[in-house]
Amino acid sequence: MRRVAFGLMVSRSRWLLPAAFVLLGLIWGSSFAWIKIAVEEIPPATLVAWRMTLGAIAMLGMLALMRVRWPRGWGEWVPLVVLGAVNAAIPIFLISWGEQFIDSGTAAVLNSLVPIFSLVIAGVALKTEPVTALRVIGLVLGFGGTALLASREFELRADASGLIGALAVVLAAISYAVGASFARHRIQRTHRYVVAGGTLLFAALDMWALALLVDGGVIVPVQLDTIIAVVWLGVLGSFIAYLLFFFLIEHLGATMASMVTYIFPVVGVAIGVLLLGELMDMRLAIGTALVLVGIMVVSLRYDSGVSRAPAEARK
Repeated sequence: MRRVAFGLMVSRSRWLLPAAFVLLGLIWGSSFAWIKIAVEEIPPATLVAWRMTLGAIAMLGMLALMRVRWPRGWGEWVPLVVLGAVNAAIPIFLISWGEQFIDSGTAAVLNSLVPIFSLVIAGVALKTEPVTALRVIGLVLGFGGTALLASREFELRADASGLIGALAVVLAAISYAVGASFARHRIQRTHRYVVAGGTLLFAALDMWALALLVDGGVIVPVQLDTIIAVVWLGVLGSFIAYLLFFFLIEHLGATMASMVTYIFPVVGVAIGVLLLGELMDMRLAIGTALVLVGIMVVSLRYDSGVSRAPAEARK
């Protein structure tokens, strides 16, 4: 009987884990296209506020059913407040704001720079990761691809808006990397889904404060495609994506789970070109390839801990 149960478990993991990995890559990769659609009607701050709210409601509802213990002291609450800002509100707002000026595919690629900036933080600032010659080559390749994509957006817009939009997404990647490093060192005992729920909750509060300030009030989307985009980003892009990511961390480890980073730039570019009619040219292809190769190189033997967690995630 035990052998049968063990056999079923092994058989299930053979398809369940790869399916979860691919699904997460598809969800995060397509998020950039949904963001592009949504910002056509509603401002970025309002978009992120609705997204974080829907994700928080779903996650908090699940935690209530699970009866998971919430933090009981400021020592556990404060890191969640910080993470809500640095690893959710700020980067997702920057991505959404930047996509007003750049293609969604470009944003997907630039956002995937998180492992590269994580190495810069861990290797240069914190001195916790070795900066080898091979990794320096990876950094150069990644930043070279970034420069190529930024120059492409500059020429496509015929003004500085494309360059500014690209810079906003790069800053979002830096914020994600800082959030990952912070979570790795400051959040170790809190339940993973509590971290996710707390992050979404405080990110929602942050973004509603910003939306009320800069957007002049609560803006409700009325166009069907915008409503679908907001619901998709909140329920699938935040709630379901977090569940999948933490599921992968539990069964594959943080390093393997973080390799989903390699999937969503390709997905983001493909969806942008095929469904949104964005331009596919040699600079986009070469820039994407340089960034992906750079990520792979700097990630060699690199334990990303809770990279993009409770991410990223992403977008």
